[in-house]
Amino acid sequence: MAVAHTVSVVGSGALDPGDPRRLRAWELGKALVDHGYVVVCGGLGGVMAAAAEGARASARHRPGSVIGLLPGATTQGANPDLDVALATGLGHLRNSLVARSDAVVAIGGGAGTLSEMAMAWLFDRVVIAYRVPGWSGELAGRRIDDRVRFDNVPGDKVWGVDTADDVLSVLSGLLRE
Repeated sequence: MAVAHTVSVVGSGALDPGDPRRLRAWELGKALVDHGYVVVCGGLGGVMAAAAEGARASARHRPGSVIGLLPGATTQGANPDLDVALATGLGHLRNSLVARSDAVVAIGGGAGTLSEMAMAWLFDRVVIAYRVPGWSGELAGRRIDDRVRFDNVPGDKVWGVDTADDVLSVLSGLLRE
């Protein structure tokens, strides 16, 4: 049996209800689970909560489809749509765990998101960024540094996207069984 790829969804931790990044995160979470991926996030609010909620709305949702890696020593404050909530006790250092998924998709975000994107880059993970305000928009379509990460991926970069379908297209082209 093939093991599902994990995709971390990272980004702005606090969003107003009408923020378009919330809808993008919800659509992405649902689309990822619809296509057999496991969603990983930091387990709190904003983009993380919207992605988890969307993932849970998928008809293909199963226990274990949505994993939250929380910064605190307890699961207090975890968003309710997580299937698995892991209290790491690491604070912001938990971002290095979030960045270890097979791919990391950023939607907006501040310094925490920037750290997750940079660590994913260093860990040779696929890094995808929505072209929206925040660090994802700043890095979409750019390289974080000049290192050669994949010999077989010409034009390696932070892959810039606008929709969940764009994300799925990048993932299908870069993640292999």
